[in-house]
Amino acid sequence: MSLFSIFYYLLLSFVYILAIPYLIFKSRNPKYKNAIPSKFFLKNNPSFKENGIWFHSCSMGETKAIKPLIDYYKDEANVSVITNTGYEEALKSSSNVRYLPFEIFLPFWINKQKVLVVMEAELWFMLFLIAKKKGAKTFLINARISDKSYNSYKRFSFLYKRIFKNIDKVFAQSNLDKKRLEELGARNVQVVGNIKLAQTPKVTKVLEKTDDVLITAASTHKNEEELILNSYKRSYGKLVIVPRHPERFLEVDLLIKEYVKNNALTYHKYSQQDNFDSDIILVDKMGILNNIFAISDLVILGGAFEKIGGHNPIEPAFFNCKIISGKNIFNQKPLFECIENYYLIENEQLGDYLNNIDNLKKPILKKVGSIDPIIKEINGSTR
Repeated sequence: MSLFSIFYYLLLSFVYILAIPYLIFKSRNPKYKNAIPSKFFLKNNPSFKENGIWFHSCSMGETKAIKPLIDYYKDEANVSVITNTGYEEALKSSSNVRYLPFEIFLPFWINKQKVLVVMEAELWFMLFLIAKKKGAKTFLINARISDKSYNSYKRFSFLYKRIFKNIDKVFAQSNLDKKRLEELGARNVQVVGNIKLAQTPKVTKVLEKTDDVLITAASTHKNEEELILNSYKRSYGKLVIVPRHPERFLEVDLLIKEYVKNNALTYHKYSQQDNFDSDIILVDKMGILNNIFAISDLVILGGAFEKIGGHNPIEPAFFNCKIISGKNIFNQKPLFECIENYYLIENEQLGDYLNNIDNLKKPILKKVGSIDPIIKEINGSTR
């Protein structure tokens, strides 16, 4: 190992020791009771068997995007993730799922794999270094550098140049991403578009369409539900609210109860009554958003009325839902560029747009993506 690698490892080890009391305390939270012990103490988190094809992603959205690749390689596929929702999503496609351990554990946790395929921005120094040293071909797929993060990447270019030395090939989303990645030290970069466009969104259950207009507020974050409720009137249609994070279900439930009490509206939680009979419905269940998009007329995409960065518009566009979003879409610009006819608005404009649903245009998907170049590269590396 180089002097830099040794220093990096020792620094992380020091940080880890200092963080142990906090990690133990945090692991008492039900949200983290599995993830923290797995990632930071290797509890119930064994190494993958040797000679697999290892896919790594961060959260649910990225894990859904690599599902076609996981399905293609089936029993050969190993999948690691960072978040709880990513873990649950990965289990739908593979039984070989792990939380990625903290970097100091990777030198002895990683076994030799045929290939390591890492999604988007999961640029962990020890991950690529150790996987490469143990004989894996290493690929970064769906790579992008957003406008917001570009300057941060440049400030730490000394680290990223070392990371990219251990990445054999990069599949970038756009020519601009290719240019930025090469500035950071990436080599052998190929533009293949966004692989999130390569798969057709599917429903797991066909739901009954309501007679009313159905407005779905999807992947909402704190403060956004309040904005949406205050902009909503029953005459616009029925309102379905789907918070991004399940740990906020109770908080949003209380907020809606207060709102309906003051506005003489009906309300229920989807977990207690799986229909859309009430005026407002809270979807407190994971994994059914596509089913709801399939019967929705309008989707209000969360994550952009607050400075979160926005969420993926491809799925509601595929289901022909009219799309309204806030303007903070800095993490999703490449995906919005794949669509015509969507509405990026200021927060205070939401009520006016809801009052004008009939005149809003439906989106059109302009671009498609392909995973074929990635499969070709993986297959060429495993022969």
